[in-house]
Amino acid sequence: MGTRHPNPRLAKIHRSYTVEEVASRFRVHRNTVRDWVKRGLPTNDDKRPMLILGRDLSAFLQARRAKNKRPCQPGEIYCVRCRAPKAPAGDMADYQPVTGTLGNLIAICPDCGAIMNQRTSLAKMERFRALLDITIP
Repeated sequence: MGTRHPNPRLAKIHRSYTVEEVASRFRVHRNTVRDWVKRGLPTNDDKRPMLILGRDLSAFLQARRAKNKRPCQPGEIYCVRCRAPKAPAGDMADYQPVTGTLGNLIAICPDCGAIMNQRTSLAKMERFRALLDITIP
């Protein structure tokens, strides 16, 4: 079975692919590739066999990957339940060390009340300390 987000680098940009070749290269079903065509993956023409340019395939898969990215700004932690980066409730977070140089920031989401976690190093903690009230045991 294929991955949820296929690697766009597997497509050679100077090559044309049939639907079956794309399906075998990315380990997805042929109907998945046909669904990509319906969702905007350009093809050469409406004739058979349907040919897909490698350049277009790579660009389409990169755009699909980038669409769901939600980068966190300094002082924000990603809330899985809200699916968005949020500043912790009360601007407070706890630091729980895992190793000597690595640990977890644990905070509460201000909107849904869920626990938010972010792995960080002590070197990067200075970025959060200026923005949040962090408790270090």
